[in-house]
Amino acid sequence: MTKMMPSLVMLAVTASLVGCGQSEVQDPKVTINKNPYPSTYQVLPSSKTIIKNATVLTGVGERIDNADVVMVDGKITAVGLNLIAEGASVVDAKGKWITPGIIDVHSHLGVYPSPNAESHSDGNEMTSPVTAEVWAEHSVWPQDPGFNRAREGGITTLQILPGSANLVGGRGVTLKNVPSPTMQGMKFPDAPYGLKMACGENPKMLYGGRKVQPMTRMGNMAGYRQAFIEATEYKRAWDKYDADYAAGKNPTPPERDLNKDTLRGVLEGEILIHNHCYKAEEMVMMIDLGKEFNYHSGTFHHAIEAYKIADELAENGNCAAMWPDWWGFKMEAYDMVLENVAIVDSVKNSCAVVHSDSAITIQRLNQESAKIMHNANANGFDYKEEHAISWITSNAAKSLGIADKTGSLEVGKNADVVIWSSNPFSVYAKAEQVFIDGAKVYDHQDERYQAQSDFLLGQE
Repeated sequence: MTKMMPSLVMLAVTASLVGCGQSEVQDPKVTINKNPYPSTYQVLPSSKTIIKNATVLTGVGERIDNADVVMVDGKITAVGLNLIAEGASVVDAKGKWITPGIIDVHSHLGVYPSPNAESHSDGNEMTSPVTAEVWAEHSVWPQDPGFNRAREGGITTLQILPGSANLVGGRGVTLKNVPSPTMQGMKFPDAPYGLKMACGENPKMLYGGRKVQPMTRMGNMAGYRQAFIEATEYKRAWDKYDADYAAGKNPTPPERDLNKDTLRGVLEGEILIHNHCYKAEEMVMMIDLGKEFNYHSGTFHHAIEAYKIADELAENGNCAAMWPDWWGFKMEAYDMVLENVAIVDSVKNSCAVVHSDSAITIQRLNQESAKIMHNANANGFDYKEEHAISWITSNAAKSLGIADKTGSLEVGKNADVVIWSSNPFSVYAKAEQVFIDGAKVYDHQDERYQAQSDFLLGQE
């Protein structure tokens, strides 16, 4: 007994020293910078402005005739009748229409810029089925003249996505459509990243042609699942590292992996899914894939067969981004109806969006929506302009995770505003003036507000 006492004391002292040593010798905490290319966007100069006497579509189902809109310090401060704004610049918009700035959730401007040339065709990293590590923002060429043409069509916000060759194509970025020499100068502050995924023919045909997986749609699903299995383990390793460090231990951080960083962001709800997917059964499988790995399946782009599963999409909170009348250009795009958007929209809690996926149609998304409204109403629906405008404004903002900032003319929202020459659902309507955060960025009558790409200077 007398021989045991010193040993117990020594053990206690040793344990104490070890415990103290653990907290004293911790290496610096390893953290991942989730925003290494931050926005440098600065609101352009603006003044207090009141736009008077217009037909106003608020973007959230309301039409107000002979109404006024007040913009102060980049925000909407009032919308209504007979408003007074002391000291404000006055724009008389009698006979004209006002809408929120138009939002395109699916664009490749800047990554497939004009003029079309292989040397700056940077939208599709077709080297592996899963390329979550690539970011579209690193390919954006801000001098793409397409940004200016889109602004002339009322586009104030757009998401630039990678192409659809891969199962997981990489991160998309949301931009404000302002002239800037850098991508960062256009980057929408605090907008969440998107992750481009693709169903169906594109990935299986590209990689199947190379005799590598995926060669089939079941190969597609196996590829997504394997990627998220690995991402789940990666997330677990980082969570354990963080917990151990917080407990005073000195753990070794997991090895950094750019691909899994992005997929981990999806699992943590910080990155939104944007899924190129045409067919109904594939969209439902992608919804189940999200449930399997506990993330939300986001927005389905192109969504030719969305009308078949409108109830499921609404129930699961998915947006569907669609064209009015593109279909039949490949097998998976065959089973289309002209009322696709209208049917999706008709379900309670739905989120129907009209997108472009085109450097041309982005210039007239208002007319794309007009075609949908016309076809729907010719077949028994009863859509009005005040509702249809949501397909390219508030619903699009919801898809991008920025509905608290833009997409509607509501007090406190960003003053992203378009003044149209007439009803924007008319083929004759032109965007006459465009404002982003209350600053005029386009004026049909004033060359000072008709930005030209550096690329075009000296070309005429």
